[in-house]
Amino acid sequence: MTGAWRSPGARWPKRIALALAVLLVVPAVTGAVALRVTYTGGIQDGTQTRGRDAIWLGHAWVDGRKKDADLDAFARRIRGTGIRDLYVHTGPLEHDGTLPAARHPGARRLIDAVHREIPGVRVHAWLGDKLATESPDGLRLGRASSRANVVRSAGQILDVGFDGVHFDLEPLHSGDRDYLSLLDDLRTLTRARDVPLSVAAHQIDPLPALHSVVGAVSGHPKWWSQAFFTEVARRVDQIALMSYDTALPVESLYGGYVAQQTVLALEATPETTDLLMGLPFYHTEEWGHHAHAETVPAAIRGVRLGLGRADRDRERFGVALYVDFAATEADWTAYREGWGCVTPAAC
Repeated sequence: MTGAWRSPGARWPKRIALALAVLLVVPAVTGAVALRVTYTGGIQDGTQTRGRDAIWLGHAWVDGRKKDADLDAFARRIRGTGIRDLYVHTGPLEHDGTLPAARHPGARRLIDAVHREIPGVRVHAWLGDKLATESPDGLRLGRASSRANVVRSAGQILDVGFDGVHFDLEPLHSGDRDYLSLLDDLRTLTRARDVPLSVAAHQIDPLPALHSVVGAVSGHPKWWSQAFFTEVARRVDQIALMSYDTALPVESLYGGYVAQQTVLALEATPETTDLLMGLPFYHTEEWGHHAHAETVPAAIRGVRLGLGRADRDRERFGVALYVDFAATEADWTAYREGWGCVTPAAC
């Protein structure tokens, strides 16, 4: 192989291989440098909590595993912070969009306890399902009957007493008109009930049309276009960008990426919609998530840098913590110290 590679006949293959290497390596290096630069600079005053933060809570809160003592401890944990909304896992939905009541037997008890013990904090039903966008099984939003079932499920869960409903449907491809149609129908319901509608959102293309390129190659687009993000954001009361699972290997690159995503999301979100940037309160190690890189301090610094550069005075802005059952004491400390508290003594 070595001799063949050095022969005159291999000149063009060598040039092609070199060109491919340049096409792959140079953009990667350039992108890394850009993200590292994005992570530099000073933090502007005023880029701290507005009292509009949220946290995703696991299913144990509605299936009977969590007790009064757990809620007491949680109430002490968040007291003085900016956490206003709890996204409590209440599903998953069935693949036809229905929601069996047996999945959330302790929901009413939890809602009453939160309202009693943590006044001012809202309890949202976190509903979701796997979508049949990249595999044959899952919820099919292209079916009108499935979308109608999702809306009925939302109505049923609001009847239980939840203060709002939060949806996380994945993998959701950019430009999905059926999803937008579903949000229109859900918004009609939530407006009639006078409760907020919120969604978890994919990240925004860091480069124009990157979702199309990656989708054509891998079948998993990952990102949304900025225009689609806007289409979603204007249909809901809250949009929480899942700014984690980036596969970035270094803390400074991750923080720079979060700063960039914050700017893109602020540009795309109407001022009448709450924008929340997700913080990684979990520590799994896999190809798409490196816990040593995707840290809470890096994410918060990135959020504050992006907020200061794009719209420092945006009022309807916060962070969302994912997820309660995987969080460490260090995560909570980083959140309090880095993002601040509405009650200064709490920090």
